[in-house]
Amino acid sequence: MSATRLLVLGVVRMFGRAHGYQVRRELLTWSADKWANVQPGSIYHALKKMAAEELLELVDVEPGEGGPDRTAYRLTDVGEHEYQVLIAKALSDPQLNHPDLSAAISLMTTLPRARVINLLRQRLVHLEAEQRQAKLMAEELKAHMELGTPEHVSELYRLWGGITDASLAWLEGLVARLEAGEYVMADDTGAAGEPPAR
Repeated sequence: MSATRLLVLGVVRMFGRAHGYQVRRELLTWSADKWANVQPGSIYHALKKMAAEELLELVDVEPGEGGPDRTAYRLTDVGEHEYQVLIAKALSDPQLNHPDLSAAISLMTTLPRARVINLLRQRLVHLEAEQRQAKLMAEELKAHMELGTPEHVSELYRLWGGITDASLAWLEGLVARLEAGEYVMADDTGAAGEPPAR
């Protein structure tokens, strides 16, 4: 999955229609260039590629201010479907990397509260299974140490266990905050998470 793809679709969706400079400016305010490595060239490339894939449609070309013309895009129905698939996968699949989850968290308020909680609970189930597996592997390692496995190898299991424990604690906290009504979600009164009508 591509965090850039999800972020670009999400920002165009938020604005209803947007050109590359708007998408870039918005993502820079989120510091996405740092945590998702979203660069200006990748934004313009993603816009053109997704237009070719019919996820976005060209809606307007504005004269640029001292530079090239600005092409405005909006999501197609296919693009909306792709956005929903990408954000659901990024929220629920613990195998995806940090930038993908970060992109999904930055856009989670575009979805209904119950849906986000459900997707995060799916991630929790997977992480709980990983936590159990890490504990079993640590126990197995103790047996292997008696057979000559170097002691320092146990640090790998401590690392993996620590990452899983921290991820679980954060995720349980986020679910609790969402259940308590924190953050304005797409289905909350006055929320701005749904795309504008076409």
